[in-house]
Amino acid sequence: MVSTELALAVTVVALGAFTVAGVLHARGRVRTLDDYVTARSTTGPAATTATLVASVMGAWILLAPAEAGAAFGGLPAVLGYAIGSAVPFLLFVPVGLRVRKLLPEGHSLTEFALARYGRSMYALVVAVSIFYMSVFLAAELTGVAAALSLVAEVPQAYTAALIGGFVLLYTAYGGLVASVFTDTLQAIVILPLLAVSFAGAVLALGGAGSLHAAATSADPTLLDPTFGPGVAFGVYVAFAVLGANMLNQGVWQRVYAARDDESVRRGFVVAAVAVIPLVLLAGLFGIASAALGLTADGGASVAFFLLVVEAFPEWVALSVVVLAVLLVASSADTMCNAIASLVTVDLARVVDAEGRTLGRAGRLLTALVAVGAAVVGAQGYSVLALFLTADLVAAAVFVPFLAGLWSTSLSDRGAVAASLVGLAVGIAYFPQFAPALAALPIPTPTPSFLVSFAGATIVSTAATAVAHVVGGEQADLGTLGAEIRRLDSPMTDGGVVAESGDGDVTAEGGDERGTRPTDGDDAAERTDGGVEA
Repeated sequence: MVSTELALAVTVVALGAFTVAGVLHARGRVRTLDDYVTARSTTGPAATTATLVASVMGAWILLAPAEAGAAFGGLPAVLGYAIGSAVPFLLFVPVGLRVRKLLPEGHSLTEFALARYGRSMYALVVAVSIFYMSVFLAAELTGVAAALSLVAEVPQAYTAALIGGFVLLYTAYGGLVASVFTDTLQAIVILPLLAVSFAGAVLALGGAGSLHAAATSADPTLLDPTFGPGVAFGVYVAFAVLGANMLNQGVWQRVYAARDDESVRRGFVVAAVAVIPLVLLAGLFGIASAALGLTADGGASVAFFLLVVEAFPEWVALSVVVLAVLLVASSADTMCNAIASLVTVDLARVVDAEGRTLGRAGRLLTALVAVGAAVVGAQGYSVLALFLTADLVAAAVFVPFLAGLWSTSLSDRGAVAASLVGLAVGIAYFPQFAPALAALPIPTPTPSFLVSFAGATIVSTAATAVAHVVGGEQADLGTLGAEIRRLDSPMTDGGVVAESGDGDVTAEGGDERGTRPTDGDDAAERTDGGVEA
């Protein structure tokens, strides 16, 4: 087994290298709060694709699909996961273009919720979005901490703390500018790992024929595309992933970061195509692990890494795990930056404060969330169970939320009611909540993930349709962006600003920066704030 000290040293070096890269790239490019939270109009199609795949997929692509293949239904479960992972990217093409049209100076999904609906739906969307992103971060830290513990007996708390600490360093300094840049590097370096690792593992374990025979002998349902539980999993995970990503502030940020509408179209469509084979490959690791009996004693959450350890020498296995650590960093920085942006944008709406105050408040909450996620990540929970818990809430809310992009009659109360009705159905059937519900003095339905997720989405959709028909409001969608102001509070790198004696905001070090133009003609000036391709 690889020594714990060596594994920790390599992990620190890898994380440190990407942290330095992110800080150096962001230096001089974060001039305003708007740069910090949106990196507006700076990424071309290729960079948009890279940052979407690396940030939204993250290390869960090595964790959840493999666990699904090993423990939730074999091949049909993996196929459903792959298709379900692509659908949100495709849906974001019309949604993203609509958002850019209605709120051209916007920053977040919560801004849209408040502008279109009102404070009730706004509060619900804020709570759901932050809850989802926090649990997402905790799930990823859980998985990679378990992987390093498996390979080198690194205490899980150490891994979670290291990743959380390094990610906070460069996201607090460079915001979305740093996040997009490191995502692009991580996509280029890490994602080919899947193909190479799987091909190498297949060869090392005797070839595809040998693994097929092992799977057929161990459990014929692993490769049966009609296996009922696997098909059911594939269906409900599609609902789960769709809802979660539509309420992911990290994705909304990348809609605004795209250079133009064509970058949105091409970036999201290519990401949708790319993610299908990636999820399939990762899921096949789980199927192979189950076929070889590696998950017989539990450990399905790290099925990918169990196969890597079985197939490769220790130093190769350590390299794969360290690369997985970097993949976690790519999604963790997205979640941290997304949470910081929500807080910053929302505070700017209700508090007349300077950039320093807003930036510090956003970073403080992000740090608290990261600490909480690290604590949860050290507990060793099921990665997929964590993801599904977060996804359930989003599955009930995303349709009422997005309907306001087109419906002019759906009211604030109607959207909230539709969301809560869907959520009630989802909770009633959700297996994770079954023990708590069983203690209540009321009849409870038979738990079912499929009924829970499909019910939450379908019921909330039906309720939204009813609310749309009976709604008495006539919202003027063309004026939604009228009160959205760009966050032009000056910031130096890392968001540190100082006040001069006369009250003007001046960057430390004597570099005074004025308010940036807001007429939309400064796109060329901003293109150095991110990665173009």
